[in-house]
Amino acid sequence: MITLNNIREKLIDAINNSGMKQIEIATKLGIRQSVVSDYLRGKKMPALDTFANLCNVLDVDPADILCTNDKK
Repeated sequence: MITLNNIREKLIDAINNSGMKQIEIATKLGIRQSVVSDYLRGKKMPALDTFANLCNVLDVDPADILCTNDKK
């Protein structure tokens, strides 16, 4: 079963593995660095449009973040 916590962990891993600084990600998305920090601390999840743009910025497949590619 896919849980919000699974998705949150995958998102955090993708951000951490991107090699980009929080400010760089925030600038590319047009959001504040503190919002990216909130994603990393698990305090917030991005809105759907921000999530799609974040996946593009991080060059990750949204299906990987959403755990839909994980085997059951």
